[in-house]
Amino acid sequence: MSDEKRAFDWGPATGVGSMPGGDAREAAKTVTGSFEDFPHLPELPARGPGADMIGRTIGLLVEMYAHVEPSGWRISDRPGRDTRRARSWLGEDLDALEEFTQGYAGPLKVQAVGPWTLAAALELRGGEAALSDLGACRDLAASLAEGLRAHLAEVRRRVPGARIALQLDEPSLTAVLRGQIRSASGYRTHRAVDRQLVEATLREVIGAETAVVHSCAPDVPFALLRRAGAAAISFDHTLLTERDDDAIGEAVEAGTKLFAGVVPSTDTALSDPAGSVMGVRTLWRRLGLNPGTLAESVTVTPTCGLAGASPAYARAALAHCARAARSLADNPE
Repeated sequence: MSDEKRAFDWGPATGVGSMPGGDAREAAKTVTGSFEDFPHLPELPARGPGADMIGRTIGLLVEMYAHVEPSGWRISDRPGRDTRRARSWLGEDLDALEEFTQGYAGPLKVQAVGPWTLAAALELRGGEAALSDLGACRDLAASLAEGLRAHLAEVRRRVPGARIALQLDEPSLTAVLRGQIRSASGYRTHRAVDRQLVEATLREVIGAETAVVHSCAPDVPFALLRRAGAAAISFDHTLLTERDDDAIGEAVEAGTKLFAGVVPSTDTALSDPAGSVMGVRTLWRRLGLNPGTLAESVTVTPTCGLAGASPAYARAALAHCARAARSLADNPE
């Protein structure tokens, strides 16, 4: 990891990405109001195909297009209504973000689906996942990398004081590595992808950006993501086991930021802020790490996106993340 990425000034708390509802201005207002030190570009999948995380990222691709089939997104020869809709909604979201970040200077997070989760979800013309064709995977990653560079340049133009963190959402990554992605027929699974290829592809897409890789699945491959150039790793803290301890300890000692998902992402009664981060404090003690490094090593987030939450709970959860982060900083032990 470069010194520039290691020195990135992360905020104490932020969201994962998705929010409930379909009002871009309301979502941007909520996120920027909740996270004055580290807002993110909200995603609103309730609007329908093209606002979902796969469709939204397909809208960023360069010279690759897709349309919606009953089974999901499938590659097309030319941009159609579904691609245009995805780009239009992203434009609305950027307009709203720009409106509510006037004069903002600081870290800002932008999310897109990573190359392996995208390859597992996007269908080739015959209906099989792009994951079944490594040539298609290479083309998809190259198109995504180029599209992301243009997208981030647009965000920087709109919010010139922002320091951009690119979040790649890779919830299917562990399943790709283990050969657990099912074929179109459902009767077999696609073979596991070589770990070195997975790592090299992620490194290509990350490029020179300061990147967070997010997965809300169990068994996040921390070491692989660090080698691929991730400056931060975002995960559901409730899914950690002691098997993850060594990899997490090595990540912290190497300067990798941890985005700890500790606040539930669907409606529930919230504990006190100190209780929400108790598991993080316990992890630190178990690893023998200095409690004084907690606040600089951890950004507090929900366990996953908030698309399935009620609007009232989503607002409460974001505010709770900010309060939990303050508790972690004020009382690390």
